[in-house]
Amino acid sequence: MVADLKSVFGFLTALKSNNSRDWFIEHKKEYENAHQQVILFADRLLEEMRKVDEIETTSGKKSLFRIYRDVRFSKDKQPYKTHWGGYLTRLGKERRGGFYFHLEPGGSFIGGGFFEPNAEDLKQIRAHIAADDTRLRVVMNNPEIIYFFGGLSGDQLKTAPKGFDIEHPAIDLLRYKQFLLRHDFKDSEVMKKDFYTEIAAGFTRMIPLFDVMSEYLTTDLNGESLL
Repeated sequence: MVADLKSVFGFLTALKSNNSRDWFIEHKKEYENAHQQVILFADRLLEEMRKVDEIETTSGKKSLFRIYRDVRFSKDKQPYKTHWGGYLTRLGKERRGGFYFHLEPGGSFIGGGFFEPNAEDLKQIRAHIAADDTRLRVVMNNPEIIYFFGGLSGDQLKTAPKGFDIEHPAIDLLRYKQFLLRHDFKDSEVMKKDFYTEIAAGFTRMIPLFDVMSEYLTTDLNGESLL
């Protein structure tokens, strides 16, 4: 079966204009139908990704985030998200990184990488980059990475991180606090019957970055395992 993302977008568009509990309850059947379509889509995507990588996530349904917003500490009290998001986790401690997909009218995208590495992980990544940035540069200079993602993105320091020389030849990489890849999709692309294969192809392009980062985070500077 092919997921009907057109009906999903129809529901999300209506929800955006009527983001209240009363409306949601009245249209619970439409929500349930849209939810099932997103589950079907995520199942197909998971099936594709298992062809190219080891994935820990057990089902499409398990990959999805809830549509209900936590408004306890937010100024925005709208009770529901107006998008569907999902995340596929790679299997094993030696495989770091994960794959995020975001379905939203006018705002669909995929992303992946290292969004908020803790202080110890960031220190480990920078130590490896400072010692030898060759493998990371080979990955990031890949024409497919540049064409599809526009290169590496993420927050950066304005100066050198503590303990590193501002004149270090890899200072452009050492400044990164996040290591992310993102690609946006038009609604017309999302509506294609085989859209899940396009997302899977995008995710597959991320794997070389994940593999380099996984090595950084699971080995010392001599290549010995830290696991």
